[in-house]
Amino acid sequence: MTEMAGYKAEHFEWQAEGGIATIRLNRPDRKNPLTFDSYAELRDTFRKLPYASDIHAVVFASNGGNFCSGGDVHDIIGPLVAMDMKGLLEFTRMTGDLVKAMIHCQKPIIAAVDGICVGAGAIIAMASDMRFATPEAKCAFLFNRVGLAGCDMGACAMLPRIIGQGRAAELLYTGRSMNADEGLAWGFWNALHGADALEAQAHSLAERIVAGPTFANGITKTQLNQEWNMSLDQAIESEAQAQAICMQTQDFERAYRAFVAKEKPVFAGD
Repeated sequence: MTEMAGYKAEHFEWQAEGGIATIRLNRPDRKNPLTFDSYAELRDTFRKLPYASDIHAVVFASNGGNFCSGGDVHDIIGPLVAMDMKGLLEFTRMTGDLVKAMIHCQKPIIAAVDGICVGAGAIIAMASDMRFATPEAKCAFLFNRVGLAGCDMGACAMLPRIIGQGRAAELLYTGRSMNADEGLAWGFWNALHGADALEAQAHSLAERIVAGPTFANGITKTQLNQEWNMSLDQAIESEAQAQAICMQTQDFERAYRAFVAKEKPVFAGD
């Protein structure tokens, strides 16, 4: 295991304190677009997180009133037009690998979305475990509007599971913005908060998660994602094995002893 509290990111902002890592894209003047370099560094960072003993939750935050405007038109879209198929497939696999890394990082991820959240930004929000937004948030899977299919970075698999097949189909066929009230009603956003409270609410939830049994939380995230591809019988058996593993932890014993003593358990993640 390694520690990432002192991790230095080159292409986005990284802060870590109290077991919570906060990530924000750092180009607020352009509404925080992604570049080839920031895509790759985000992918590599999330790949490191399963081995980070001091990080137990991640808040992916907004910056300057916006979350992410997707791939940078000049730094990404322009060069893609000139690429051959081999280069294009390398790029699309890399972007998909970011989603895979988020799914498999074993740390709950909370997206705190203000303002613009479109294209790959909408995908990052979608791939997070929980999502808060401001009433001003505008989320669009706008690939169709730039001549591409809606099936980008797992959207056709993940978005219908969150908001339903018909609603996902409409957003992916039209590329239109989903406003905050729609997103809340459809279950895409867990809650709406004003811009002045958004990040504090996300961190409050992260702190609650970090105060819990963090090893078991990692198991929960793994099961939530792996059980998409299981039959009900397989899922029940997989959960039986997962729970048996958790029953061997010190946190499980701590919870029992605290209950007997009529005290609140203090978990340590072991």
